[in-house]
Amino acid sequence: MTIKATLAAAAVLALTACAFGTGTPAQPVYSQSALPTALQVPAGHRVAMETVGVGQITYECRAKKDAAGQFEWVFAGPDARLLDRGGRQVGRYYGPPATWESMDGSKLTARQLAVAPGGSGNIPMQLVQANPAMGMGAMQGVTYIQRVATQGGVAPASACGATNVGARQIVNYQADYIFWKAA
Repeated sequence: MTIKATLAAAAVLALTACAFGTGTPAQPVYSQSALPTALQVPAGHRVAMETVGVGQITYECRAKKDAAGQFEWVFAGPDARLLDRGGRQVGRYYGPPATWESMDGSKLTARQLAVAPGGSGNIPMQLVQANPAMGMGAMQGVTYIQRVATQGGVAPASACGATNVGARQIVNYQADYIFWKAA
């Protein structure tokens, strides 16, 4: 079974979750050992929140850096609702810069540590290290965020060239965002 299939099956079977602000850690709906090593959160951390990001990613047609006459679709930013496992909105994910914001107003940015393939037609899975949170609330103390169980979100297949530089395309995506704090 692929990692993607394993994650999806586990998510379907999981009934427990932790919404922003509840303070009750949930058991992850997947196994760290099922993820590529580069995406695993270091020992000494616990799951603080689990969300499902549902939204769009914007891509912009731009000239390739250091490649005269070549063009590509470039990630311009996300805009997604963060939902708890029951489907209730508990936050937002937007950018640039990439920002995770709880409904309580606390928010944070992060720096990417690692990516791994998310499967054909899906954006990569990702591990980021959180910067200190701004504001009081659910984002305080978050140290890492994993993006797993990705669906969709890849750059458009349509042409990107000199005739449409600056054009923007929006694609739908979904991913689980798992928030971790020091244990």
